[in-house]
Formats: sequence, C-alpha cells, structure tokens
Amino acid sequence: MKKRLLTLPKDHSFFLFGARGTGKSTLIKHFYPKKQSWYIDLLDLHQESKYLNDPQLLKAEVLALSNEIKWVVIDEVQKIPALLNVVHALIEENKQRQFILTGSSARKLKREGVDLLGGRALLKHMHPFMAAELGKHFLLTEALQLGMLPLVHGSEHPQEDLKAYLALYMKEEVQLEGLVRNLEEFSQFLEVISFSQGSVLSYANIARECSISGKTVENYVSILEDLLLAFKLPIFSHKAKRNLIAKSKFYYFDAGVYRAIRPKGPLDAPEEMHGIALETLVAQHLRAWLDYSEQEGRLYFWQTKSGLEVDFIVYGEIGFYALEVKNSSQVRSNDCRGLLEFKKDYPQAKLFLLYRGKELLKKGDILCYPAEEFLLQLKINQFPGD
Repeated sequence: MKKRLLTLPKDHSFFLFGARGTGKSTLIKHFYPKKQSWYIDLLDLHQESKYLNDPQLLKAEVLALSNEIKWVVIDEVQKIPALLNVVHALIEENKQRQFILTGSSARKLKREGVDLLGGRALLKHMHPFMAAELGKHFLLTEALQLGMLPLVHGSEHPQEDLKAYLALYMKEEVQLEGLVRNLEEFSQFLEVISFSQGSVLSYANIARECSISGKTVENYVSILEDLLLAFKLPIFSHKAKRNLIAKSKFYYFDAGVYRAIRPKGPLDAPEEMHGIALETLVAQHLRAWLDYSEQEGRLYFWQTKSGLEVDFIVYGEIGFYALEVKNSSQVRSNDCRGLLEFKKDYPQAKLFLLYRGKELLKKGDILCYPAEEFLLQLKINQFPGD
C-alpha cells in the first residue's frame, strides 16, 4: 500500500468523507488493526438491508462486543442516516470506544437533517493521490491524462476503469438514490458543464445549452458537490481594494475524471484541455494539502471585473500564497501580470508561477516553479519554496 499523507486519529471518533475510489477503506484497514476493529460495510446488500430494517440492532451488537474491540467502522454511512442517532447514543455511553464513519456522499445526510453527531466526531477528508505519496512513480504527463485516483493508478486498463467508475456513480449514487428524475438529462449536463472546468460558473449559459432551467442547473451542481465529484472555488475578497466578480469557479475533483467526462472532437484543441487538466491537477493537490495539514487554510481564486486574475489563492494561518498555472515551457512577461497586480493589493502574499519548464526561476517577487517538481514537493505543513 502507498503511504498516504492523511493522518487519522486513534483516540477520537471521526467521519472520513471522500469520493469513491480515493482509498478510504484501504487506509482504514491498514491503520486500524483487524483484531481490535469491527467492520460494517453498507455497500453489502445484506448488511444494508439488516440495518435499514432495524437501526437499533447496531446498539445491541456493539454492546455485545468484547472489550478488545476499540474501533467500530461503518463504511458508507450515508446509506442509512438513522444509524447516526444510534452511534451518537453509543458515544455518549462509552467514551473508550471510537467510531469511524466513512462516506462518499453528504447529500442524504443533509437531506434528512442529520447533524453529524453534534460535533462529537472529527471531520476528515480523503482525496486522490498526491504526487508526494507516489514519489518516483508520479508522472505528470500520465496524471494529466488519467488523474490521481488510486483505483486508476497502476491499472492495466485505466481509461476503461475511469468510464466504469463514472458509470458506477451514475447507477449507485444517482439513479438508485433517486437524486434526479431524468438520468439522460443529467448525463448531458455532466458533459456540458465539463466545458466550464476551471471557469467562472454561468448557470444561465449551461441551462441554455442543456435546455433546462437555471434552478435545475443549480440543483445538479449541488448534487455533484454533495457526491464529492466536484467543487466550487470562491473568490478571494478579503479586504478587497478592487471591484471583483461575485461568482465561483467550477472544477471536477480529479483531472482524470474531468478528461473522461469532457467530450472530444475535431474542434477541441488538445492544448486547451492539457492546460485545464494541469490547473485541475494543481487545484486537487492544494485541496488535499490543506485538508491534510494541521494548520487552517482555504483555497480561493482572484478575478477583477476588469479581467485581471490569479488561478489560486491560499489564505489562512497556514500561509498566504498566490499561484498562477501555465501549460507552457517558457515564462512570458504577460504570464505574471495578474500576480504582480495582486501583489500591489496584498504585499504580504508569496507569488508562484507554475509552468511546464524544467528550471526554477526567480523573476522579481515571483518564484517560477516547474509544475511537476512543485507537486512532488508539496507535503504536509511544507510549501515548496518556503
């Protein structure tokens, strides 16, 4: 098993959320000794049916466990939200036993008003591989095509596995859970919104392309977020000195997933897709880095109404960084314009330009980093160039 950078607690109950295929179950089984753990897999139809019919059965079973069992693991807990009420009561009764609850969707939990144990459990997030986790096995060109999902990495048929992965999501998370009424319409939406990858979201434009209402588009985007298949990046407006746009940017959560969904044809320039895939790869690494690190921080982007922009802003106690991503082997002066303007408003920020060249360069206040090297050096509580 590849060593993951996410650290899990051994003395506290917690939720572990992450899209399917990110390695949640593998990590937990590695981290918590089997002899001291009791596992419930709600993807198993027999177990799901058993607890669906009688959630209180969990309490009777847990109370009957030997004292050697320190951890109770419930995989895909969102399948039966009612179990959380039982878990809540069990935590109150026995502080010595910890509960580990994994989930690949928060939608059903939110829809049924579950409060995630009233703050009595920590909240952790699992992401696709980071380059630092793969080390010498990380290849940027491969990652741009296939992404970083563990189920795809090292596969003999990665493209087929990606398609099967998306089909599984459509069947088990969307269709069976009844999240949408029109599956064909939703499938078309998935393709149309892929053209908005790394761009400011316009619900009206997507609605027009799909021949659906803007409200439906908003609901579909929310479904993707709840299924952890996509995320929206907010604008950085802290003590803003300029007129900024108000909308968020959209990303599928993994470069390989984006490439698998994005339609391709004679009118699609490969360079454009490569550039967006690189930006996506950087985004997913920064999100994982922030979630895995001990210090607080959030990810944003910056864009003025006049058109100045910076791809990513990291801000919080973890640091203040502005990053621009370019899919080119040379650094041009125009590439730095957004960063330099951002520096005028925020002189405290450290500036980075990630590009496809091989040399580490310093151009004034901007550190120009080879993208592959930057991703490899991005480790927990460690930012390249600091």
